[in-house]
Amino acid sequence: MATQSIAPQSMTPAEIYESRFVPALFGQWAEVLAETAGIKPGDEVLDVACGTGVAARAASKRAADGRVCGADPNPDMLAVARANAPDIVWHETSAEALPFPDASFDVVVSQFGLMFFDDQIAGLRQMLRVLRPGGRMVVAVCGALDHSPGYAVLVEMLHRLFGHAVAEAFRAPFSLGDTDQLRQLCRDAGLPAWDVERQWGRVRFGSINDLVSTERACAWTLGGLLNEEQFNRLDREAALSLKPFLSSDGRVDFDMPALIVTAVKG
Repeated sequence: MATQSIAPQSMTPAEIYESRFVPALFGQWAEVLAETAGIKPGDEVLDVACGTGVAARAASKRAADGRVCGADPNPDMLAVARANAPDIVWHETSAEALPFPDASFDVVVSQFGLMFFDDQIAGLRQMLRVLRPGGRMVVAVCGALDHSPGYAVLVEMLHRLFGHAVAEAFRAPFSLGDTDQLRQLCRDAGLPAWDVERQWGRVRFGSINDLVSTERACAWTLGGLLNEEQFNRLDREAALSLKPFLSSDGRVDFDMPALIVTAVKG
C-alpha cells in the first residue's frame, strides 16, 4: 500500500530538501566541491544558488577566520540555511545579479544550481566578476541521465504512466549533463583556464517508497506535477521497476555522476 506522506504537513519544501535530499544525494558533493576548490583558512567564499546551504557549510569548516556567504533567490531555502548556520551571511538574490563588488571573493562555488539559472551565461559571468585575480570557481551539475540508472528508469516510468510532459519536467536537473554542451557553455561565458571533469557519486534512499515520497513532498520536482492518485500509482510501479537497485537491507542505491567545472581567474 502506498504511503500517503513522509513528513509532517508543517514541513516546508525547503525543510524536506534539507532533511531528505541532502543526506540522500547532495551532502556528499559539498565536501567534493570544497576539496576541489582548495578552500583554506582565511579564504572568502561565496556559494551561489546555495539552497539550504550544504556547500556553504562545508566551505565554512575549511575557511576558518575567513568569510563565507550564500546566495539564493528562494527565501524559504535561505530560512533553513540561516537556521542551520547563523554564522554564514545569507543573501536573497539571483545568480544573474550578485550584489557584491568586483573581486570580492577568493572562491566561488555552485552546487547543482546552474541548470536552473534563467540565464546561465550571465550567472557564470557574475560568478567570475566577483572572483579576485587568482580566485577559483567550482561549479557542479548533474551528469547525463543515462549514467544515473535509477533516475533513468524513473524517467522511463514517468513517461509510460503519465506522458511526455511529466517525464521531460523530471529531466530538467540533467539538462547540462552532456560534456560537450557544458564545455560550449564555458566557452560562451568566457571562463578563463577552465576544465570539465566527471566524478562519480551515489544516490542512497532508505527505500523505494522513501525515494518516491520524497519527490512527492518536494514542490520543485514531482510534487508540483502529480496528484495523490498518480503518486499512489507511481509508488506501486516503482516497487517493481526500481527493485534492481535495492541493497540487501532494502535501501535504494545507484550511481549518479556530476560534471564539475573548475576555472581560475587570471
